[in-house]
Amino acid sequence: MTQDSPYIVQVNGRPATAADLAPLAFAGHAHFTAVQVREGRVRGLDLHLERLRSASAELFGRALPDDLVRSRLRTALRDGPADLSLTATVYSPAGEFTAADADPALLVRTGPASSGPAGPLALAAVRHDRFQPHIKHVGEPAKTRLLRGAVADGFDDAAFLDAEGRFSEATIWNLAFWDGASVLWPRAGLLTGTTLGIVQRQLHRLGVGQRTVAVTPGDLPGLAGAVVMNSWTPGVAVHRIGAVELPAAPAFLELLHRAYEAEPLTAP
Repeated sequence: MTQDSPYIVQVNGRPATAADLAPLAFAGHAHFTAVQVREGRVRGLDLHLERLRSASAELFGRALPDDLVRSRLRTALRDGPADLSLTATVYSPAGEFTAADADPALLVRTGPASSGPAGPLALAAVRHDRFQPHIKHVGEPAKTRLLRGAVADGFDDAAFLDAEGRFSEATIWNLAFWDGASVLWPRAGLLTGTTLGIVQRQLHRLGVGQRTVAVTPGDLPGLAGAVVMNSWTPGVAVHRIGAVELPAAPAFLELLHRAYEAEPLTAP
């Protein structure tokens, strides 16, 4: 935090220095979670902690204790605004392209709160498989490339099709579809977002039907709606994917927001 900004960048609970940050400018061996903080609290804290723990175990062979992560999140939030965006990135100080590893370090960065675009969005359908899609890792230039290509072609963003022609996810979003009665989650390799996890468990508590199914471009004309979701928001309407127009589904959008808001806010 500086006199000019209420937001912070911390490494291991202390203000980050130039020496801390310089190696990260060239680093792609790291993973992170993104959080919207409201009133100093977050939704789905358990999902964020599990994400960091499991990804660290896979990438680094060890993970930071949950209590330590929570302590460093509290330090980052202590003097900031009640509402903000927070990114917690776990990385190895040993860097990339090394055989040896080191105990993971935690970089915490805060910034202005966000609720995402208003929508509705038009998505290009592009062929792409992310490496280790179940991990929210850094170093993915393909996503930016595909986003910019989609915008250049007149779309707002891009949705990915896997090798079997199934929709998986979008650049920084999960996809969800509506058949008029149930929420349809794509069956493909993808990142299970924390917002997706929150919505799924709250829809279950509300008794709303959910199915995980393969969704292809050929299925789009028969659907009753589609959205994207991420840490910003549980739902932004999608009105077109590729050349296929999708109907407005305000009840679907309201249902997703209601489910998300039913998740209690928790202090780290």
